[in-house]
Amino acid sequence: MVVNRKSKHIVIVGGGYVGLYTGLRLQRTLRRELRDGSVRITLIDPQSYMTYQPFLPEAAAGNISPRHVVAPLRRVLPKVRILNGRVAKVHHEARTLTFEPAVGHSREIEYDVIVMAAGSISRTLPIPGLEDAAIGFKTVGEAIALRNRVLALLDRAESADDEEIRRRALTFVVVGGGFAGIEALAELEDMTEDAIKYYPSIESKDLRWVLIEASNRILPEVGPEMGEWTAEQLRERGIEVKMETFLQSCEGGQVVTSDGDRFEAATIVWTAGVKPSPVVNSTDLPLDERGRIKTTTRLTVAGTKGAFAAGDIAGVPDVTNPGQYCAPNAQHAVRQAKVLADNITAYLRGEKLQDYRHKYAGSVAGLGLYRGVANVYGVKLRGFPAWFMHRTYHLSRVPTVNRKVRVVADWTLSLFFKRETISLGEIENPRDEFRAAAESGRKR
Repeated sequence: MVVNRKSKHIVIVGGGYVGLYTGLRLQRTLRRELRDGSVRITLIDPQSYMTYQPFLPEAAAGNISPRHVVAPLRRVLPKVRILNGRVAKVHHEARTLTFEPAVGHSREIEYDVIVMAAGSISRTLPIPGLEDAAIGFKTVGEAIALRNRVLALLDRAESADDEEIRRRALTFVVVGGGFAGIEALAELEDMTEDAIKYYPSIESKDLRWVLIEASNRILPEVGPEMGEWTAEQLRERGIEVKMETFLQSCEGGQVVTSDGDRFEAATIVWTAGVKPSPVVNSTDLPLDERGRIKTTTRLTVAGTKGAFAAGDIAGVPDVTNPGQYCAPNAQHAVRQAKVLADNITAYLRGEKLQDYRHKYAGSVAGLGLYRGVANVYGVKLRGFPAWFMHRTYHLSRVPTVNRKVRVVADWTLSLFFKRETISLGEIENPRDEFRAAAESGRKR
């Protein structure tokens, strides 16, 4: 590739909502500059795809194919160079960063404008056993691994005579009562209710689902009333909702909670919050009191030139609610990306930058097939209408027509055919069978 050394180089760190949508917008607003070579864009992310996280619960439950909740960056951003690896260091004063590819030596990359959009990672606590026993729910890999695990445990319970083994296999714990935790819990519980129809020895009463939430309510985004309604709906489905309760330890799958409960669980899902990507600690950019990149209302990094930030990694002041920050969710990230891209274009052309202004519209959450809860512009919905709104809204946010059509096709097929409830856990360790065969051959 021939590089024009006089061209302006834009580097986007992160290929999530902000990274992808910023790249999409820049392809349009800088079409002329990209064509004549006066501007070039590079996006850096460990993965070659963007994950639409609101659909992870449906992918875990088998309502949507996992391939349809991700968008391939190279196909969606043909005018952007995609580098897979991680950014180890950002030295903005020198306008350089250190890029570490998955394989090979690290190298320095020069830039003129940087966009910090690396998002967030799971926020964990020093709880004994958590690192070894629990699984997160932020990536498509975690969602599918969780699906395979739950279904494999049904197989284990059906095949076992030992009551202790069965009880442990059929106990599922979710820690965290926000969107990720509630939707994952509701969708997986709904899936297992379908699956156990094919397991003669397993009944609904044998399954134990436990939600552990440290605060006094769940789904705070939909308001107290709808949160209470959601908790009641979960309880009616036989799910134990433990609020104002902490997970104290889970060593070896032995769950101990602050209310004195103690039990064995083969599945522990951790969704108790997020924190900015660790890359923020390897830059010379200013951070706020929460460890996020300090950002202005124009999505520029405070006190610097040529640096922009948005999404979970950034502390963006909310101009519609003075003194507060924009919530770290998809609704803000997608809208921030549009303003961010326009401001980069304006910056390069010496034009005036605009403020990011968006009043939070509300929230929607799916609670399994045909069940949901929503609070949008003060309008409160529950049951089927909320579920329909949840699907409609998120379908409109999924990038590219290709992915929208595929998601609709998955949903349409599910109206006529039962969802698959097969565990394919062996895909996580595909060489185990071959290794066993090779070892057997050596012993002969």
